[in-house]
Amino acid sequence: MGAVLAAAVLGMTACGGGDDAAAPAAQSKGGAPIVVASFNFTDSLVLAELYANALEAKGYPITRKLNLGSRELIYPALKSGELQFIPEYQGAAITTGFGKDAAKDAAGEHEQLKKLFEPDGIGLLDYSPAEDKNTYIVKADLAKEKGLAKISDLSKVDNVIVAGGPECEKRLPCFKGFTDVYKLKATFQTVQEAGPRVEQLRSGKVTVIPVDSVSPLVSDPQFVALEDDLAIVPTENVVPAVNKKVLDERGADFAAAVNAVSKALDTVQLRELNKRVDSDGEKPGDVAKDWLKEKSLI
Repeated sequence: MGAVLAAAVLGMTACGGGDDAAAPAAQSKGGAPIVVASFNFTDSLVLAELYANALEAKGYPITRKLNLGSRELIYPALKSGELQFIPEYQGAAITTGFGKDAAKDAAGEHEQLKKLFEPDGIGLLDYSPAEDKNTYIVKADLAKEKGLAKISDLSKVDNVIVAGGPECEKRLPCFKGFTDVYKLKATFQTVQEAGPRVEQLRSGKVTVIPVDSVSPLVSDPQFVALEDDLAIVPTENVVPAVNKKVLDERGADFAAAVNAVSKALDTVQLRELNKRVDSDGEKPGDVAKDWLKEKSLI
């Protein structure tokens, strides 16, 4: 089954602002191209392009396989080595990728995820200060009317309706946390795409939706981001997960190039890069190159 899923993943059309062919480099490092992958949402596409472009600028040949889908699809190909590099999110990888409870801090998560990936021949490089995790937003007028500042405040609202993707319903950092941890009397509504979820929130058909913490909606005055006061969502620092064979073959210079990108990035900057793609219509690859030039990383 894993081989079939992996084949399906790799057979999908790459998109998101990158071609499979490596860009010309001043001094090629040679060897087989490193296969850089992403999940199927803007933030992951941007991150993949940041790392891919930084590596290409150092002469590493890169093949992009972007916009591939969920962990359930990507992990078999990552474990087989058909995909070799993906920007991951520590807490989500632990909770949804491995079904474990995540540590409560970034350093603890890093060590935990490192051990979980190790038997599959996957290593981790340094985690970034940049974080992208589920954040829950409500309409600003409802928040003002009911005094909503924290998720627990939703107990003041009658008939709480949470809208999210189908995976949200059974995940503790999502709807399951609302019912099992916050003990809210809430119902769940499956809305697959992010755009329609936002429209349902605007219209008042649903009460609360999850968005990425790097989404421009978090700072939109039309909405209020609720504090996760019982911490159902783990820290979600970005971390490159890389095939160990690639790490061993490419060595310290490769790791240093990747770690430099991670170190320079923070959540606010990542939110701005996402905005340029989602709101301004720019390509992830172009946005990534601009940022890397600004930081003197290419």
